[in-house]
Amino acid sequence: MNKIFPSAEAAVADIPDGATLMIGGFGLCGIPEDLIAATVALGVRNLHTISNNMGIDHVGMGLMLEAGMVASHIGSYVGENKLLEEMVLGGRLDLTLVPQGTLAEQIRAGGAGIPAFFTPAGAGTIVAEGKEVREFRGRPYVLEEGLTADFALVKAWRGDRMGNLVYRKTARNFNPVMATAARCTIAEVEEIVEPGMLDPDAIITPGIYVHRVVQWTGYEKHIERRTLRGGTK
Repeated sequence: MNKIFPSAEAAVADIPDGATLMIGGFGLCGIPEDLIAATVALGVRNLHTISNNMGIDHVGMGLMLEAGMVASHIGSYVGENKLLEEMVLGGRLDLTLVPQGTLAEQIRAGGAGIPAFFTPAGAGTIVAEGKEVREFRGRPYVLEEGLTADFALVKAWRGDRMGNLVYRKTARNFNPVMATAARCTIAEVEEIVEPGMLDPDAIITPGIYVHRVVQWTGYEKHIERRTLRGGTK
């Protein structure tokens, strides 16, 4: 079975207007930059995105915002994107902020076929408004629903043509759980190898979850915020 597509553009070509997309990464670490760029070039509209961050201005998912492609977003942190702030305050984008651990568990639950779960995160705050709250062992818990998507765009370090994926260090972040929670998972990998060349113990995402694999093109690995500490004399 060969799941390799010739390009990122070919891999995302059937994403329709109005689709729900999960996009891996944490800040700018481990984002599928080629797949994001190809989706922007595709020109689809009214997308519903799920991602921990929303990129920064002119980079990553920030490009999707600038292209006017996103109608709603579910995520945990959006503080690095000024355009997103303007769009939300102007009523041009529907934003749902979720505690980071809750977001990860919502995606994991969606991939595992679990419709909902209780969590203490957000109890007693605006996060719990309109949601069922129950008490367990004397502590309030909020009912949160699992999340799924039409497409998941993920980034991996190495992969084979059967879709088995290995991640490198912190680039692992949200990618593995998102790979399990979409109808179609598209993986962008830095190195494609033949089946059998990956250490089975190192495979995090089995190929059964992955539908398409594309080779990265050597893009720049951005740093979200560079901070330098001056030396001492």
